[in-house]
Amino acid sequence: MLYVLIIVIVVVAIIFLIRGLKPANQSLERKAITKTENPVILLIIDSLMDEPLQQAIKKERAPALKYLIEQGRYYPNMISSYPTMSVTIDSSLLTGTYSDKHRVPGLVWYDEKEKRLVNYGSAKEEVFKLGIKQVVEDNLYHLNHSHLSRDVKTIHEKLGMEGLESASINALVYRGNEKKKLHLSKLLSKLDMMPESLQIEAPALFSYGALAQFSPQNNQNTQLWERYGFNDKFTAQELKYLIQNGKLPAFTIAYFPDLDKNVHEKGPINHIDSIEKNDKQIQEVLNAYESWDEAVQSAIWIVMGDSGQAKVGKDKTKSLIQLNEILDSDYKIHKITEPVKDDDQIVIGYNERMAFIYNLDPNITLEEIAGHLQQDDRMNLIAWKNGADVHAAANGHKEKLTFRPHGDYKDRYGQSWWLHGDYSVLDLSVNNRQIEYGTYPDALARLHSSLHSHSGNYIIVDAKPGFEFAGEGTPVHPGGAAHGSIHEQDSLIPMIVTGTETKPEHMRVVDLHSWIMNLSSLAD
Repeated sequence: MLYVLIIVIVVVAIIFLIRGLKPANQSLERKAITKTENPVILLIIDSLMDEPLQQAIKKERAPALKYLIEQGRYYPNMISSYPTMSVTIDSSLLTGTYSDKHRVPGLVWYDEKEKRLVNYGSAKEEVFKLGIKQVVEDNLYHLNHSHLSRDVKTIHEKLGMEGLESASINALVYRGNEKKKLHLSKLLSKLDMMPESLQIEAPALFSYGALAQFSPQNNQNTQLWERYGFNDKFTAQELKYLIQNGKLPAFTIAYFPDLDKNVHEKGPINHIDSIEKNDKQIQEVLNAYESWDEAVQSAIWIVMGDSGQAKVGKDKTKSLIQLNEILDSDYKIHKITEPVKDDDQIVIGYNERMAFIYNLDPNITLEEIAGHLQQDDRMNLIAWKNGADVHAAANGHKEKLTFRPHGDYKDRYGQSWWLHGDYSVLDLSVNNRQIEYGTYPDALARLHSSLHSHSGNYIIVDAKPGFEFAGEGTPVHPGGAAHGSIHEQDSLIPMIVTGTETKPEHMRVVDLHSWIMNLSSLAD
């Protein structure tokens, strides 16, 4: 989430400087929002993890989160989607599908049809190399309107079809049924740096930093030093405004982005002060009611993280896996400063602790490339597909694991699989054809979906804790933490639920869609 927001912030900053943009307030007085009894409020705290949350509560530095846990239920090991990057996770949450259905593969991926890297905003350096206009269009428009598949419907779209309103505050994935316009810059449009405006499809209530907001009093949180509204204070104040004005719809999703930045910098454990700061904003929201007891009696509250983060070692020479250097002596690798050329053999899409490696040369096999990569013991696994089969290999394993859906082996999520080879590559335990997952939660479905998320001839590489991939201008976090991997440290997140005795069918982000739909429909 952090790096996507940085790109949005850069764009908004340029617009502000060019035309002195004032925050785009919505007039809620003119919106006929139906008053909803017991609405559903989903708070996503980016990179919230169980262990540091428990430490913060134990040290009495998170009273709001502690209160919500005491008033409801706590689930410490919800499984995220894969790769563990916000745009893919949000897409799974809102559509109830993995990436083979919703078609948002990751933060960075290669579009085979357009022959270009899609980058929703991984780092300023990469953005300027790829071109501001393209990244702006991918981030602000294509993510929700072109890349997120039209074959699946978001919670916002489905509720709208039922005649129910919903709200999205600072969420990257938000597609709904209402036409809205984001005004950007006439001058920058003439300079071909970005579109003048974008026609978007959003829920009835849509807030997106300084580009779209509810509360006129929230301008103090949309300044340059407040990242133009992409911060926890802005999110909390927008949600408070809906509560205090009786405008809460059937479902509201509110994104709190600040914690993610601090976890990247400080590591997966030493950020209790950042959780405390976030908790103060949750307190602000609960204080919008007469009492906290009234808050939990008046709404169904869901509070959750989106991904975990794993520590990255301080020594850059060891902790940063330079795929370019590993592959450069054998293949011609595309440079992100240039268009993809006919003689380029490899294109790499970096997603922190996971990467897509695309083979553009029909004379080279994926197995050959995988063989080079398998020599590096810093990687969890290397995976690729061949027809219906998925192959997974790892350093130190002589045999690979091959699998595909619809076989005699079953897992706890009701999924059936055909398996052959070394189960330990994916840390699977198999007893009487029943599959149990170890270090890589729901590994078969998540890996299979990622290898079928978009067209192309590609390999997935995934790093062990302590390491992340590094390329031209990619963000790196030596001494801090990163995510993206299928490993449990990146994949397991906590969830707090109050106001309902029900729970999702399975403790996976992908299972939240149908559960929230039921809660929101009943809320009306």
